[in-house]
Amino acid sequence: MSRIPRRFEQLREQGRKALIPYITGGDPEPAATVGLMQRLVSSGADIVEVGIPFSDPMADGPTIQRACERALAHGTSTRDILGMIREFRRGDSDTPVVLMGYLNPMEQMGYEVFAREAAAAGVDAVLTVDLPPEEGHELVTALTEYDLDPIWLVAPTTRQERIEAICSVARGFVYYVSLKGVTGAATLDFDDVARHVDQIARATQLPVGVGFGIRDAETAARIAGVADGVVVGSAIVQLIGDNAGDAAARETAVGDLAAGMRRAMDQTENYHRPEAS
Repeated sequence: MSRIPRRFEQLREQGRKALIPYITGGDPEPAATVGLMQRLVSSGADIVEVGIPFSDPMADGPTIQRACERALAHGTSTRDILGMIREFRRGDSDTPVVLMGYLNPMEQMGYEVFAREAAAAGVDAVLTVDLPPEEGHELVTALTEYDLDPIWLVAPTTRQERIEAICSVARGFVYYVSLKGVTGAATLDFDDVARHVDQIARATQLPVGVGFGIRDAETAARIAGVADGVVVGSAIVQLIGDNAGDAAARETAVGDLAAGMRRAMDQTENYHRPEAS
């Protein structure tokens, strides 16, 4: 079992929701990543998502695109990201880590090699943005061999029969993309998010995390009121970019945002999810 089910179980017992911040590995420089991960955890993060920088991050908006450019300018590779996670694990053996990326870098390494090295580094789960479950057998087989959870995306346009198919092969948690568009897009319809989360929850006993469009403590709290986890990416990555030349200011800004979200989420009325059918 990966660390993810245990963490969600702990949170359920505490009546709390998961705060899942995202950073791009190697942004704004390789030396920054471990410190940012540590600061996020000390500020209330329950799971940390680390992105593998990619030259064509098609699901991401300008903020994360620029983060990938900054990381790639330093030559940051997939193995470099795994090295960062390995370093993080020297001081933190408990916090789950999700590796997020596009298929090409994983395919370049070879699925079995990638899965083996990711597991050895301390990764718990892998989210591959551009790989549908129907085409993911080879990668999923490798991930499963090394006890890594495949995280799959569900979109607002996903039909019920496909939701059920995705949930049948998911592990860890199911990631609901709350907006039609790329990361960093604008306004959330919270009632619509709640309806879709309930729809997913009826198809699985796995936790449902919601990402895209969450930018401050208020939106994090409102999503925590309708889901099991809150994924925050562009708002954090923007602060990293704004403070790219100042490590202390960067960590303070990121930590303050995460801590404010954590406080707001903990004050939110508990979400009562429907029973899976």
